[in-house]
Amino acid sequence: MWEKSIPLLGIFASFILHSTSATYLTDDVYVSELFSLRVEPRMFNWTFQGLTEQFQYRPSLEGYPDLPSWVRYMYSGEYHSGFLYGTPPERTADTKVPIEIIALNKQTYETKRIVLILSVHRKPPPRNVIQMKIDNLNWVHMMDPGRIENLKNIFRNDLWQESRQDLHIIFMDSAVKLGARLPLRPQQREGVVVHLGSRADFSSRLLELQEEVKPLYKIASCNYKRTSVQTTFENSGFKLDWCAFKLHAADDDITAMPHHPHESHKPAKGSELSTLRRSDKWDAPMKSEVPERNYSDEFAVSFAIPGMIFAVLLSVLTVILCFQHEKLLKKSYRHEYRPAQPVQMVQYSQPVQSTGTLKSLKDAPAQDENPSLRSASPSDSYYRDGSPRIGNSYLRPKPPPYKPTGGSNSSTMQRKAPIGVDI
Repeated sequence: MWEKSIPLLGIFASFILHSTSATYLTDDVYVSELFSLRVEPRMFNWTFQGLTEQFQYRPSLEGYPDLPSWVRYMYSGEYHSGFLYGTPPERTADTKVPIEIIALNKQTYETKRIVLILSVHRKPPPRNVIQMKIDNLNWVHMMDPGRIENLKNIFRNDLWQESRQDLHIIFMDSAVKLGARLPLRPQQREGVVVHLGSRADFSSRLLELQEEVKPLYKIASCNYKRTSVQTTFENSGFKLDWCAFKLHAADDDITAMPHHPHESHKPAKGSELSTLRRSDKWDAPMKSEVPERNYSDEFAVSFAIPGMIFAVLLSVLTVILCFQHEKLLKKSYRHEYRPAQPVQMVQYSQPVQSTGTLKSLKDAPAQDENPSLRSASPSDSYYRDGSPRIGNSYLRPKPPPYKPTGGSNSSTMQRKAPIGVDI
């Protein structure tokens, strides 16, 4: 941003130093009454060619880098023009304020200079003021003289007929610039705050309207609320925020109103800026008057506080780790020197000795009827003493030869004997 503005400032400065001719314009303004001036290309004999941001304007008090405190300047991209506006305070009555405007054509880099002389005339200040906020318009829309006249006609013809002679706008500015929030949608209007004043007394209808909206003063914004005069304003294209509609009577201090132009010009007691506010001119201080700043203490504080915090955290972490390490050592010591648990040896029963023949085994009772056979393993009856070993297992021995136990008429022997063998 600064890189773009430096060349432009250089062009402005070189033009001011080498230029001696300027166009002078005069405009009559009045104390406690808003004035507005549109700064456009035709003031400098230029033609707008439809390019966005083709012209740039820089207004200031002649011979000074800034405008007076009661004069404001805003540029509107919607109208491609700048606007000078403000309300002259009483201390500027019967004076002439030269406003210098330097214009730059960004297409050809041509510069021109105009000096606008504001001739401030004295006027009785208003005794009664109406404060309102319009939600459906921006400040640039209210700069249109026709729209201002429509707003005045609502009061002069309907609500405040007594002010027909001297009703005028005292103050007007963007609601966002005065502290309101931006709308949620960019296409919505920002709103504008307007103060209307007159020396006439308030009408009975205005007083009734104030009593109607007075319960809404405790709410910050209430554009949803409708009043008895809602249709009157909407027919002229104005939607008011009735929470901000207030009447300030003659007994009130008008200069104490919010956003009133006189408020910023009250010199504070004992303030060094009181002279500056009264003069509207800024003089650069001398180098010897500028106070020196000692950075050593700030550096010490900036390093000392984080260092102390780090030391405290480090000590706390060290203590936690030490206790945790001690607990781990005790736990490992218990596990390392714990006595070994005795191992229970399982002794298997000796294999059952065969004392009978196959027939005796055949005639033996069932295993379920002999309790002694339930505890023995089924495989124990197949192992014998002296049987050959392979590793830790036993081989099954060969069955003994069959011998007759009874007479020669045994059916088994007769069945098993080969034919022709005499038994």
